[in-house]
This record gives sequence, structure tokens and C-alpha cells, in this order.
Amino acid sequence: MSSSPQEDKKEDKKEEKKSSSWRDFIYNPQTGEFMGRTATSWALIFIFYLFFYGFLAGMFSLTMWVMLQTLDENVPRHRDRVANPGLVIRPPSMDIAFSRSDPEKYGEYVKHLEDFLKPYNDSIQERNDLCLVGEYTEQDGEQEKKVCQFKRSLLRQCSGLSDTTFGYAEGKPCILVKMNRVIGLKPRGDPYINCTVKQRDSALAMQYFPSEGRLDKMYFPYYGKKAHPGYVQPVVAVKLLLTKDDYDVEQTVECKVEGSDLRNNDDRDKFLGRVTFRVKVSE
Repeated sequence: MSSSPQEDKKEDKKEEKKSSSWRDFIYNPQTGEFMGRTATSWALIFIFYLFFYGFLAGMFSLTMWVMLQTLDENVPRHRDRVANPGLVIRPPSMDIAFSRSDPEKYGEYVKHLEDFLKPYNDSIQERNDLCLVGEYTEQDGEQEKKVCQFKRSLLRQCSGLSDTTFGYAEGKPCILVKMNRVIGLKPRGDPYINCTVKQRDSALAMQYFPSEGRLDKMYFPYYGKKAHPGYVQPVVAVKLLLTKDDYDVEQTVECKVEGSDLRNNDDRDKFLGRVTFRVKVSE
């Protein structure tokens, strides 16, 4: 059944009215309103939010500035999570395997050691200070922190000076052991590095450089990267005196820091005060 002309006109008027109401909402030429507001109303809203968000930004900036005044750029405010240092080795590999007769097999390890020891070159370390052996080098009130000498030549047979292969060519590799840096750390006692080989019937002979694997207290405390530029941490070189009977046998070596109050037996952190790695040498 078709609709009457009168009903069609009513429908057209409704559509026109609806379209007109949307146009008037976007912009009403009679009242000058845009999106239901006059230009003055929009200007007032804009000014209100400009001041409102400007005030919030100012408060945030002031709060951050006050907080930053309480911080020391050289020393972290909270250091309770890293009270004890971990141990790491160089070359940076937990599995060291090579053939002593093939330079390509151990060349990467030698390069790592050579690059690591460059800052320890005697020519560079001679610019640093001679500090008192066995005494902390405390410099809390000093603006410019001095750096204690640690010459590469102290590592003797593991220095890479007399033997550029660090013992790898003779099948008696050198491993460098160092502690991670912890700002303000002053270990009590006389810390030293001690290494043992696990799952072995007889002890494996080792040489330590410096002697007895000592980490002298003169290199502590460390004051941070910004306050203590040029600082070099002490290193202990361990030369594994493997024999031909030890070739082709994987040796599991564990090194710990002993002789001090530093923790080295936390089962939750295998690197806290100790490090375990494997060495396998072939002919």
C-alpha cells in the first residue's frame, strides 16, 4: 500500500529538520556558535585549561627539582641490593676450550685478554698514584679522587708481555678474575682469590699473580664513574698448570674471594663472591 503525498511531505520535512539541526550544531549562523559554544566561551575554556595544565606542569617540575636536590650524582641513594660484589672472569666465557697447537682456536681468548689489559699498561698506570699497601685509600673529602697504580707487569707470566699468548700456546692458560665494582665497598680482612678444581682426584697446580691472589685494600673504596674517572679495579691472574694427562679432560674450576667478610656461598646467586667456569685443552 503506497503512502499519500501528504505523508511524503512530512517525512521530507523531518529529514530536512534533522539535517538542519546537525549543521546548526556544527555552526549556527544566527547565534555564531561553533559546536554549541560561542567564540568567547571557547576562548575562556582554552584559557582555563592552559592555566590548569600549566599549573600541573609547574608543580611536577618543582617536585622533580626538589627531589633531585636530595640526590648525589656520584653515589646512588639506595645501595642495599648490591652489598657484596660478584666475580667475573676474562676471557668472558664460561666454557674455554681450545687446541694448544692451533693459534686460531685460542686467538679469540688472547685478543680478549689483550684488549682488557690495555688500560693496565705500565705507561698509563705510571701516571697514577703510588698508594699505601694494605691501607684503604679513603678520599671522602677530596674533590678529585686519585687512582692507585695497578701495573700490568704485576701479572708477570699472565701479563701478556713476556708471553703474548698468555700461556695458551703451552697449554697452561691464564684466567683473569676480578670483582664487580661496588661504590663505597671496603672489604674487611685481607681479601684474596682462591681457585679449586671440582671432581678431580688430585689438586691442580696453579700460580697466582699478584702473589697469593691478593686484592689489596688500597684499591678500595671505589667512588663511582663520575667521581673516580680512570679508576682500575684490581685483577688476579690464575695460571692453570695443566699437564698432558689433563688434556682432553674438562676441568671445572671454581674461584672464590676468601679472607674477608665478603659473601661467597649464597646458593641463590652463583656469582656472588665466586665464579665457576670450565676449561678443556687439547694437544
